[in-house]
Amino acid sequence: MPYLELIAMLAISQYLFFGAMTGKARRKSGLAAPAISGSVEFEKMYRVQMNTLEMLVAFLPALFVAGQHQNPEWVAAIGCVYLLGRFIYWRAYISNPSSRTLGFMLTLIPIVVLAALAIFSVVNALFN
Repeated sequence: MPYLELIAMLAISQYLFFGAMTGKARRKSGLAAPAISGSVEFEKMYRVQMNTLEMLVAFLPALFVAGQHQNPEWVAAIGCVYLLGRFIYWRAYISNPSSRTLGFMLTLIPIVVLAALAIFSVVNALFN
């Protein structure tokens, strides 16, 4: 089953959703492009979108490399934690940015685990 591909496409879809929410926040605030400051509500949604993009850069390669060398179902399960963490981060950041820690950790820890699995697996494959 293409679990990894599904998780990757859900992560991309999540990012696009956050982008749409950022556009909605911009329209609602009346903040004209290219400004990114001047509306607290827009700025919070913009930061969720940008932080998600920053995390995707590490998440997607770690997901695919780990999935090539480890059980793809387990790797996909770790990816599900990432997706859940992003939604928790979004809801927390919008309501109170200082409460974003749980969502951030549920995003960061899966990335670190996947990256460690990927590095370990690739190094192991090089020497075996």
